[in-house]
Order: sequence, then C-alpha cells, then structure tokens
Amino acid sequence: MYTFLLVLLILDAVILAAAVLLQAGKGGGVAANFGGASSSAPAVLGSRQAGDLLTKTSWWAGGIFIFLAFVLQLMSSRSAGPRSILDDIAAPAATAPAPATGTSVPSAVPLTPAPAAPATPTTQPQP
Repeated sequence: MYTFLLVLLILDAVILAAAVLLQAGKGGGVAANFGGASSSAPAVLGSRQAGDLLTKTSWWAGGIFIFLAFVLQLMSSRSAGPRSILDDIAAPAATAPAPATGTSVPSAVPLTPAPAAPATPTTQPQP
C-alpha cells in the first residue's frame, strides 16, 4: 500500500509540474502591484480569472499532493519511540529475581555481641 501511494505521489508531482509550467504568465508579477509595470485597476486590484483547465488541474494536483504527502508521512512514522541506552542498563536490575521470603529477617541489631572494652584500673587519690 505504501509503495502504491508513493507511486501516485510521484505521478501527481509530474502532473502538477507540467500544469504549472504550461500556464501562461499572468502579468508583471510583484512589480506590477507597486506601480512598476502598469497602474490600471485590474493590475492593482487583481483581475477575476476564468478557471480554465490548467488552473483547475494545478489546484487539484496540489491538493492531492499535499494529502498524499500527509498520508505517507503518517504511514512511515515509527511505531516505537526512541530508546535510551540507559534503559539497557536499568533492565537487568529490574528483572533480577526478588529475594526469597522465608523466616530470615534482616536484623538491625547484630547477632553476636560486640567485644567489651577492656577494663582500665581506676586510680583513686591517696589521702
């Protein structure tokens, strides 16, 4: 389906280019609007044109081109977003097996008593 729409887009682009290039020039262009070419009312205000075959072809081909380009862009978008390399590092930690729950509970108090400090002889002053 994607290839078919791409071929239609290319054919439409060729038709659009031919329709635009075959049209006759409409006047002096931008210079005519600023009084450079003529100062007649149709040049200043714009003249109403009859929609001939090439003009209609240009409008239709341009609209179809934009529509096909939009549809092809939607079809070619990735289904998955970009991935970070940090996801690969975090994945093994997340998939590590949980510790077995049994009777052993970690204790905050050590199980063996700490060695006692050696007794130091206290000396009392002699009277």
